[in-house]
Amino acid sequence: GTTGNPKGVQISQRALVNFLCSMREEPGLNAQDRLLAVTTLSFDIAGLEFYLPLLVGARLVIASRDDSTSGTALATLLEREQISVMQATPITWHMLLAAGWKGNPALKALCGGEALSLELARQLLTRVGTLYNMYGPTETTIWSTLNKIEAGDQSISVGRPIANTSIYILDTYGQPVPAGIPGELYIGGDSLARGYLHRPELTAERFPVCHIQDEKIRLYRTGDLAKWM
Repeated sequence: GTTGNPKGVQISQRALVNFLCSMREEPGLNAQDRLLAVTTLSFDIAGLEFYLPLLVGARLVIASRDDSTSGTALATLLEREQISVMQATPITWHMLLAAGWKGNPALKALCGGEALSLELARQLLTRVGTLYNMYGPTETTIWSTLNKIEAGDQSISVGRPIANTSIYILDTYGQPVPAGIPGELYIGGDSLARGYLHRPELTAERFPVCHIQDEKIRLYRTGDLAKWM
């Protein structure tokens, strides 16, 4: 997290399996793909890079620390290994572009971990075959929503929830807001963490049970503002 201190998020195997099975369908990965893993193991998004290729029988290429921190080396690795899928933060994609990377029309690019700007998205769309914006906190198992970015898009949204995941946008009273009205984004479903290890007060604060349309639903409170389009 932003403090640099681990919160001890408890992720169940069920939550991870749900996430991986959803990612297998969209953005999609199959046995013919070659995925380049550039993320350190201490970052939760590495879960997609290491587990998903093993789940579908794809080839997994692991970048060294030197390769993953050099735009020129990373561009060489992408070309040499004929990589078809890569997930990275905007910083890494910017690094590749700054190194003069020409791109690959067969590459599926996943961007997450930080906000994807429209400017970066437009630059990437001229160099890759497919671009996805990914959003989600660790507490809901890596990615909770995704959005396939198209060339004509005038803004970047976080898209729609993945399989067995629900998105709620609530006001300060914990009630759903109408489309177009900003509210706080809450996430529910099979990808929800159990809570924080040995921290019951923080768990209760961040994973409240909300009363929505006569139902009691356990959700994760992201702290992010959002609105339905």
